[in-house]
Amino acid sequence: MQNRNALAVLGRSGNPVFRGNAFAPDATFATAPAAERMTLSGTVNKTGILLILCLATASIVWNRFFESGNPASIMGLLWLGLIGGLGAAITTMFKRQWAAMTAPIYALLQGLVLGGISAIFESQYPGIVIQAIGLTFGTLGVLLLAYKSGWIKPTENFRLMIVAATGGIAILYLISFIMGFFGSSIGFIHSNGLFGIGFSLFVVAIAALNLVLDFDFIEAGAEQGAPKYMEWFGAFSLMVTLIWLYLEILRLLAKLRLSLIHI
Repeated sequence: MQNRNALAVLGRSGNPVFRGNAFAPDATFATAPAAERMTLSGTVNKTGILLILCLATASIVWNRFFESGNPASIMGLLWLGLIGGLGAAITTMFKRQWAAMTAPIYALLQGLVLGGISAIFESQYPGIVIQAIGLTFGTLGVLLLAYKSGWIKPTENFRLMIVAATGGIAILYLISFIMGFFGSSIGFIHSNGLFGIGFSLFVVAIAALNLVLDFDFIEAGAEQGAPKYMEWFGAFSLMVTLIWLYLEILRLLAKLRLSLIHI
């Protein structure tokens, strides 16, 4: 029963950010001086900064959990990260010009969440966190190679498929979250049976393919002369997708371990 508690944590935190008008070029594109325009290298550097900030706060929560051995010791920080991170994400999505301030805040707050969730999973499934991190960045590398090589092309139909699937998953998680207040849930989301594992594999695949949309957005923004603040927005978008992918891989690995226990 204890092993299922970690899975329940993620059942309330599906994290797709919808790709739509938020990623469309606006009237400020190509109007800034060349030195003040978005570049690929600038976006990569800012993504690295966000990852470091996220790791810094995650390590604080991780250490506090294992020093105390009590999940209650990190719940305040976890809730701060959840609520504050949601606020920072919404602000960044609607105020792209503020991304240089809000994206780092988002990374710091999400680090609190990731550190707490990762510590809980690690205490129940030793070694699972390093596996999830490896698979997340391995997936990032493979898809980046596939995108740059032209093996995967974000056509209009591809975008529609990913956005529709992402939206469907988000709605499913929202329904499950609301049902939780009434003591119920959508069973297969948390199940470690074949259907539950299949669902998690599907969600991981959709989360991973969202990276392709991020690559396409970042590349298009740089080519069209987007203003410099869009580097932070692009880095934020990539962080959101990476965090979602990591959490879904963590959930999938936990389900696989539970299924092996019952064989």
